[in-house]
Amino acid sequence: MRTQHRSTAFAAVIAASAILLSACASTDAAPRDSGSATDTTTTAAQPRVALTYDGGLYVLDGDTLDLEADLPLAGFNRLNTAGDGRHVLVTTPDGFRVLDTGTWTDSSGDAQTADPALTDLVFEAPAAGHVVRHGDKTILYADGTGDTTIFETTALLEAPDKLPATEVIPAEAAHHGVSIELEDGTLLSTVGTSEARTGIRVLNADREETARNAECPSVHGEGAAANEVAVFGCSDGVLVYDDGKITKIAAPDAYGRTGNMYVSETSTIAVGDYNSDPDSEGYLLSELVLVDTVAKTSTVIDLPTGVEYTWRDVARGPNDEALILASDGSLYVLDPETGELGDSFPVIGAWESPVEWQDAHPALVVIGSTAYVTEPATNSLHAVDLTTGKVVTSVELPTTPNEIAVVTG
Repeated sequence: MRTQHRSTAFAAVIAASAILLSACASTDAAPRDSGSATDTTTTAAQPRVALTYDGGLYVLDGDTLDLEADLPLAGFNRLNTAGDGRHVLVTTPDGFRVLDTGTWTDSSGDAQTADPALTDLVFEAPAAGHVVRHGDKTILYADGTGDTTIFETTALLEAPDKLPATEVIPAEAAHHGVSIELEDGTLLSTVGTSEARTGIRVLNADREETARNAECPSVHGEGAAANEVAVFGCSDGVLVYDDGKITKIAAPDAYGRTGNMYVSETSTIAVGDYNSDPDSEGYLLSELVLVDTVAKTSTVIDLPTGVEYTWRDVARGPNDEALILASDGSLYVLDPETGELGDSFPVIGAWESPVEWQDAHPALVVIGSTAYVTEPATNSLHAVDLTTGKVVTSVELPTTPNEIAVVTG
């Protein structure tokens, strides 16, 4: 099933952009005086934002966007939160290196802050790839070996000076893959080789195979919706794992690639990116797929002209809505139950597809009722209040931001 949405009158919204942007707080970022590295107790959890740039990492206060630290690190580095509210895993040539953002809530419930630090702790992983957080586990995937590494998410928070105990599950063959462990210990992991990825396999808590599906060419990405129903993208649809059974939902197009899932643990609708043109150039997409994990059906949504995005530009909001940071610079709200677009809010300037996927381009991360949006064209980061649609804080950084991860503290 395919649903089309044609362009509507957004002129009034666009015209309001000057008012919204002029109302926001704006600062130039310079590292604060770090002073003592002694921990400081605060009254409420303090979110922090980690950003990569060419040559290092920035860590910013999530409320004020003040620059807390500028940490040198060579190379193209990727970011994923570890899931404990404090740590970020930085993808480096050696594996997943632990970034301590310096904000956390201790066992007594008190919020603590300290200077951010790039630690020497590394989860070794040749060609480190996906990081998945689900339940009380953090799951790492090494593309170079196919190994899946699992650890208790809170373990890193409880003992931040050492690597936690891990379980390592080998793959049948190395490939660019991903794994997720469900709360009953079931492990879902992609299968394939360096030449072709074909589907998923299911291992029980004893790591015995209980199911497999090889009908998912170019399998990529995962997400767990409500009731731990997991969805994986294919180049011709999606796979859905539900209570021991794997269901293939075919795309409505001969080529209908989904590579990333945007899910909420309280929504039965999984949102995925979608591309029906195998000859498309660039990385901008103009379609989304909505997967009903109960009915085991999918619907493709054609977005209005000018509303295009990349994999970095879709997120789920505090009420399970889908948020799309579009190439026209606005943030759009989509109801995943109906597929209808609602409000839109101007945030940044219009932008174009990156030439290479690694190139800096706008990215969206949502924490609670705040959306964080990068704007590489102006070396800026913006915080948007999702309850009003207004940009409430902006900062201009010393250099161009690329990847982003946000911790809750």
